[in-house]
Amino acid sequence: MTRLQGNVFNIQRYSVKDGPGIRTTVFLKGCPLRCWWCHNPESQSKGIELAINPAVCVECGGCWGVCPHNEPVAECTGPLADWAHCTQCGECVEVCPTGGRTMMGSLMTVDEVMAAVLKDRLFFEDSGGGITLSGGEPMVQPEFVRGVLAACRQQELRTAIDTCGYCQQDDLLSVAPLADLFLYDLKAMDEQTHREHTGVSNTRILDNLVALGKVHSNIWIRVPIVPGVNDHASELEALARFASTVDGIRRVDLLTYHQLGSHKHERIGKQGSERPEAVPTAEVMQSAAELFRSHGLTEVHVS
Repeated sequence: MTRLQGNVFNIQRYSVKDGPGIRTTVFLKGCPLRCWWCHNPESQSKGIELAINPAVCVECGGCWGVCPHNEPVAECTGPLADWAHCTQCGECVEVCPTGGRTMMGSLMTVDEVMAAVLKDRLFFEDSGGGITLSGGEPMVQPEFVRGVLAACRQQELRTAIDTCGYCQQDDLLSVAPLADLFLYDLKAMDEQTHREHTGVSNTRILDNLVALGKVHSNIWIRVPIVPGVNDHASELEALARFASTVDGIRRVDLLTYHQLGSHKHERIGKQGSERPEAVPTAEVMQSAAELFRSHGLTEVHVS
């Protein structure tokens, strides 16, 4: 039994988009990127943080009554939070009658994660699925990732890592023998474009992918097609050309940008960026798929 702990913010059962078959996806906290289209902004911080869902607030005032930074009020004015002074103590979570306040993130041991995952073993065996470690960026917690993957090996479970690739190369290569599949995100080839829209350079990401491809033979590239970022011909051409040169890439998934999750920023007290209302058309997505196929990447999927 190991007491190694990681910060987990969700364990999603019956996932069908995080690798082959039916999978259980373990979402870990922490990410070095700040993509404005991120569907899980609650995953970006390494720490446990408060989230508020105003849709289920019944304005009981209980949260304000127990908050150490607010004076108790006679009449609740709604699902407010003093984000500037919030210490993430969780007192308001305990008294919320509707579950509208939750703490995002929980310290779990490898054994606790495995106990949850193994409940779905039958689904894995019947469908060819397994466990996927996602985030956030799972490689922010490399020791925990290694611990979970090693435990999965002992249980003969298929494993996948969903990564943005922005991590220490030694850490990435150290987990490669323990993972059956890598889901590797590529956002943009132009370095300035990548830095502008994600907050970091893509140099490490590209270098890590090349290095990973030399030691691992099952990599699926994931490319979100985002209007105004990478949906134009020159960027798509550069992405396809680069991907075609990397060993180990077996599949390309082109992901259609959408606005799901845009409301999550406000729930954790963060300012969301303005998002384009337009989404890539089916024609744009199919054209991008044909471009990737023209570079010899035959297994290309659009979703």
